[in-house]
Amino acid sequence: MDLVTILLSVIVILFLVKTLKSQEQESYKKLPPGPKPLPIIGNILSLDMSNLHKTFMELSEKYGPVFSIQIGLTKTVVLCGYETVKDALFNHADAFSDRPVSPVTSKLIKDHGIVFANGENWKVMRRFALTTLRDYGMGKKTIENKIIEEAECLVQKIKSYKGKPFDNLITINAAVTNIIVAILLSKRYDYKDPTIMKLMDIVSENAILLGCPWVRLYNSFPLLMGWLPGAHRKFFRNIRELQKFIRATFTKQKKELDINDPRNFIDAFLAKQQEGKPESTKYFHNENLTVLVANLFSAGMETSSTSLRWGLLLMIKYPEIQRKVHDEIDRVIGSTQPQMEHRKQMPYTDAVIHEIQRFGDILPNSVPHAIAEDVTFRGYLIPKGTTVIPVLHSALRDKAYFEKPDEFYPEHFLDSKGNFRKNEAFIPFSIGKRSCAGEILGKMELFLFFTTLLQNFTFQPVPGAKLDLTAEVGFTSCPRPYEICAIPRT
Repeated sequence: MDLVTILLSVIVILFLVKTLKSQEQESYKKLPPGPKPLPIIGNILSLDMSNLHKTFMELSEKYGPVFSIQIGLTKTVVLCGYETVKDALFNHADAFSDRPVSPVTSKLIKDHGIVFANGENWKVMRRFALTTLRDYGMGKKTIENKIIEEAECLVQKIKSYKGKPFDNLITINAAVTNIIVAILLSKRYDYKDPTIMKLMDIVSENAILLGCPWVRLYNSFPLLMGWLPGAHRKFFRNIRELQKFIRATFTKQKKELDINDPRNFIDAFLAKQQEGKPESTKYFHNENLTVLVANLFSAGMETSSTSLRWGLLLMIKYPEIQRKVHDEIDRVIGSTQPQMEHRKQMPYTDAVIHEIQRFGDILPNSVPHAIAEDVTFRGYLIPKGTTVIPVLHSALRDKAYFEKPDEFYPEHFLDSKGNFRKNEAFIPFSIGKRSCAGEILGKMELFLFFTTLLQNFTFQPVPGAKLDLTAEVGFTSCPRPYEICAIPRT
């Protein structure tokens, strides 16, 4: 190739780059207002990367409920307030239904599973997941009985501490994890089993790491961050280890598979693989199975167990509320085993559980969305592919819907006569096409575990301990480590 050809090639490339950049800038001209970004790094220096939802709330006061920021080179639209989030995720559900393609998820998860998948693969996997979860008991008496049995095991474990202080993180995580493990694997682990201990550590740690500045920076500057040490490396090692466990598990189950009698979720997926249909080859492959099971395992453990830990912390912080829950349990259930049918007779306990989820604010920023097609929203043209963050925290703290948004106040879900009342801004599971697939299971777990624990124990703080209600925020918002005393009720 001669020098003239090289120079012409360089000129053409530079022209194309400039043209594409000008087209991109033109397409983003009608984005919502926001703070002016710096070159390359965007707004990173002005954002609290450890508590993004708080920064978003502050920015919404200045720029309104729909505004733009730039994290690194990524243009992002942020939605604040229940009405705005609902308008986007419910009224414009199709346009806001994608997930952004990010370096963090692309590296090991790619477009597999359901949480970060898009297009037809996401539709097929979500449809299969919802159907199969229902087949194996989600929302039915079979899984209710499984939760009741596990709740009793948890009670016996807590009784073994004999009222002395203990950290409830491992025991509650293990109990909740056993429910999703029963659906996925037809298995139950002892609370001290090294396998479940390791898996819980991986999921809990990654829930923190996914929201940490190192991982967020990797998303913005993958080539640079790939060379640097940091928490993002631990995040990837954890994913690899979890995926390795899942692959070993379904490889073993495949040898024992009876396609006419699938025992659990993984068996059902393996049976689909052998149907011989075009869909079986295209979607029901091992990569999708690995990520799908990881999605369900992580979500099935993290959100419910974190909500329960918030619940117990709030009960020892507000003993007068705990006493009212005890009174209602004694009046409605007595000494019999709590069941889902009791919930409609227990408006105060139901309100407390809802308020635990609202106040705990487990997923403050939701999982990021992306625009599936160019859309005009609230007067702004948002191009396809733009990352969108619907701030669930802003809905759960919306002053227009909650009288005391920053306080723990069960009356948010009670009318003047003490009856339970729904509040449409209560969306801890999100809304729209990307709402949590395990919402029904999560609600069942929270009611049965919480009422069983409160039926059997009075929870108290460790004498002299200072109760801290500030959250440890990563991808999820967790209570800081605390010890608790469980006094058996007679």
